[in-house]
Amino acid sequence: MIRIILGVIVGFIAWTIMWLGSDYVLTTSLPWYANEQSRLMLAMLNNKGSFDANTNILLLNIARSVIASFLVGYLAAIIAGENRKSTLALGVLLLAVGIFFEVMTWHYFPAWYHFVFLFLLIPVTIAGGKLKKFSNFATAEASSSEAEAVLPITEEEGN
Repeated sequence: MIRIILGVIVGFIAWTIMWLGSDYVLTTSLPWYANEQSRLMLAMLNNKGSFDANTNILLLNIARSVIASFLVGYLAAIIAGENRKSTLALGVLLLAVGIFFEVMTWHYFPAWYHFVFLFLLIPVTIAGGKLKKFSNFATAEASSSEAEAVLPITEEEGN
């Protein structure tokens, strides 16, 4: 149980680092992205409900969320040593925090963005965790093949 909780906590922290880190990289390397973020922050600070969100940035945000969710699902499953409870709990935590932030920005983005962003959090996190199962199977299969290749052939087997 402790490993599951640790997997969820580490997964959540990793998701947050990936989100903020990728936002920082995009803001510092792409002037148009930085300009859009500045416009959003200004609209939020001035409490203006009218903000014309750039669809490309919204799609980029969804892609960033999908990638981060998939990776942290895998990470949580590795830490927890299982891929069911940890990934589901992490997905629910990401959804709860996501709802909080989406409610805060509800007036600034179209409804489809909020729903797609939130809808994908749990299933993509679980899918990332399921990758652990497949990678363990592939590793076990490769190990048994290597073991068979290394075993010497006895005289009885050779005849």
